[in-house]
Amino acid sequence: MRVFADLHIHGRHSQATSKDLDIPNLEKWAKVKGINLLGTGDFTHPKWIEHLKESLTEDDSGILKTKDGFSFILQTEISLIYSQDGKGRRVHNVLLAPNFEVVQQITDYLLSKGRIDYDGRPIFKIPCPEFTESLKQISNDIEIIPAHIWTPWFSMFGSMSGFDSVKDCFQDQEKNIFSYETGLSSDPLMNWRLSQLDKYSILSFSDLHSFWPWRIGREATIFDIEPTYKNLIKAIRTKEGLSGTIEVDPNLGKYHLTGHRKCDVCLEPKDSLKISNICPKCNKPLTVGVLQRVEELADREEGFRPKDGKPFYSLIPLSEIISRFLGKAITTKTVWNEYNKIIANFDNETNVLMEVPKEELAKITTPQIADAITTIRSGNIKMQPGYDGEYGYPIFEENKQEPEEEKIVLKKAPKIERKNNNLFDYM
Repeated sequence: MRVFADLHIHGRHSQATSKDLDIPNLEKWAKVKGINLLGTGDFTHPKWIEHLKESLTEDDSGILKTKDGFSFILQTEISLIYSQDGKGRRVHNVLLAPNFEVVQQITDYLLSKGRIDYDGRPIFKIPCPEFTESLKQISNDIEIIPAHIWTPWFSMFGSMSGFDSVKDCFQDQEKNIFSYETGLSSDPLMNWRLSQLDKYSILSFSDLHSFWPWRIGREATIFDIEPTYKNLIKAIRTKEGLSGTIEVDPNLGKYHLTGHRKCDVCLEPKDSLKISNICPKCNKPLTVGVLQRVEELADREEGFRPKDGKPFYSLIPLSEIISRFLGKAITTKTVWNEYNKIIANFDNETNVLMEVPKEELAKITTPQIADAITTIRSGNIKMQPGYDGEYGYPIFEENKQEPEEEKIVLKKAPKIERKNNNLFDYM
């Protein structure tokens, strides 16, 4: 069975999330998106775990079901903030668990270290090696996945608080790490440049804070397995049954390039290095972006592809494509009407973005939107890159106007054309 999985999400009790974020809305919009397996998010939060137990039925497969049969897997994200080697470290990890019993044991362990009731993604002063070892003592079935590994502020390789290797981060517990999450600002092409990452599975998930279709499933991992917890974990740990990932173009990520948002400064690595990562307008440090950080740690040339590299598909949410062409904000009725019309004819968004031929799309939507969808598939599109907390966006030749009601601050940022090579030939 082909499984489209988004296993890094949050519930309504996490900071900066939608108050309407609940299991029914997640199920509804996952189906619209074309995702058929979701993480539950935030299983340590006392109110959210109550909602999960009320909304989902557990069996011995490790896959939880709604009353309508939609599949979830128990998942949360934990923030670890501590000092190591004279430097403050801030690392986020995604956890997967096989059942509510193990979740309770994880929760009891965390309660011995601090509070869990103030945020769906709680913070603990536990080093990654100690954290990993303690969880493995609870159950070897718990999966620990370093989250969005390049994000500057909170990740394993983050420029502000991270490490230079998986070994440095997890030390003797590196043996219990089998995968990593790319995050919005990187893709497999960038990660393949580090030979130290070859043995790990590449995973991609949305880290959603709302259920809308431009968030849920914007990044996902494709498995070809019979959906059980055991089969999923085996695929992550061995790469067998892991078929590839869906990525947003890394230029869309909020931290792809180096820059300073307040001064409207956005720079490629070679240019920021020339000025020692200091803002030329205010003389404050720039936020070093993911692309520059990859350059610092890479031991391979750009474009390297391993022989066993899994396919990836670099896409842009359909709502964003429509918004750009119609010159309307993503939440407007005009955009929703066009979106709903397309989805009604082609089942779900993932199918639209990955499979539907251009000539079929053009029967339902405008030729320009149909062409944009298929052009994005080929990876040949211009992007306005994200930096210092500001999302990037696509640039379509047919419509260079910015959508109304959106704040765009990248006025002088370079327009980068990146060919992501979606690797359809690897399938």
